[in-house]
Amino acid sequence: MKIIPLSEGAFTIDKTKVFVPFDTQNDDLQSRSIGSLLVEVQPFAVITSEDILVLDTGLGFEKNGMLQIHQNLLNAGIDPAKVTKVLMSHLHKDHAGGISRPRSDRSDSRELSFPNATYYIQRKELEYAFEKGPSSYRVEELAGLEGSSRVVFLDGNGVLDGYIKYEVTGAHCPYHQVFWIVDGGEKVFFGGDVAPQLQQMKSRFVAKYDYDGKRAMELRQEWWQKGKEESWTFLFYHDVKAPLYPAS
Repeated sequence: MKIIPLSEGAFTIDKTKVFVPFDTQNDDLQSRSIGSLLVEVQPFAVITSEDILVLDTGLGFEKNGMLQIHQNLLNAGIDPAKVTKVLMSHLHKDHAGGISRPRSDRSDSRELSFPNATYYIQRKELEYAFEKGPSSYRVEELAGLEGSSRVVFLDGNGVLDGYIKYEVTGAHCPYHQVFWIVDGGEKVFFGGDVAPQLQQMKSRFVAKYDYDGKRAMELRQEWWQKGKEESWTFLFYHDVKAPLYPAS
């Protein structure tokens, strides 16, 4: 497998849930509001023997009329139109902002950002997003998912095409899911926001922002131990320094 981090940069976020760009070389974290967290926003492309996968879709920011995640893929030599599967851990705005984009004809409607990919989303996560509303979700960006033939709604746990395992863990939000990708003797684990940073795997950290922080901590402990035993490669969506980590 080939793994490509698609970094959209570092940001601080506080109780307002607004992502503010942060220059790790020049900005001072202490000058930000009290309680600000420093995070990376970092989707991944994973090229397997069968697919070009995208894991979560970033903030959805555009520059010069192009989605940042598309530009990052092009910079890595990947045509966004060649992406075959989009795996969504959950639909919070920093993970699903690039899930759709305005139509090129500039109408008020939106289209999926990866036109030839199949999207895999937990059905109850989308239902919860509409119920919860704009504090954590941009519902206008998710509105076109329900009627699309390119979206597969998952119910619970399972396996895609014999080599991608998905499991609903909740913990960060009620219907959050994680993925294991096994190809060519390698095992990659993407834990989304239940396992967002390397340091959290190594400590008994309980986050107040999680739906069930204690459960999230317990899962991280479990995955970290099993990952070391089975030599997983961990992908960390929010880690400023360690986007991927080969455990052994």
